[in-house]
Amino acid sequence: MESRAYLKYARISPRKVQIVLDLIRGKDAGTAMSILKNTPKSASEYLIKLLKSAIANAEHNFNMDVTKLYVSECFVCPGPTLKRIMPRAKGSADRILKRTSHVTMVLKEKEA
Repeated sequence: MESRAYLKYARISPRKVQIVLDLIRGKDAGTAMSILKNTPKSASEYLIKLLKSAIANAEHNFNMDVTKLYVSECFVCPGPTLKRIMPRAKGSADRILKRTSHVTMVLKEKEA
C-alpha cells in the first residue's frame, strides 16, 4: 500500500528542489521531516508541507501506521516556465525564465 501527494506549479526551480529531495529519499517519515526542518534551503518549506500532506493521506485514506512510513519515491518534474523581460542598455531586452516545479512524493509502509 502506498500514499501519494503532489505539489504542482510550485514557484521554485526544479534544480533547487532536486537537491533537497536527494537528502530525504529512502528515509523514515519522521527522519525526513527533521532533515527538512533543519535544511536551510528554500525548497524545504514546500517539501515540509508536501510530506505532511502525504502522511495525512496515508493515515486517513489508507489507515496506515504513521510510525512505519518511509519515503519510497520522490521526484520533481519541470512545470511551465513563465517568460518575463528585463530591459537592458540601448533599447534591448533580456529574457528572464521563472521556472516552476511539479513534485511527487510517495510514502510506503515498512514491512516487519
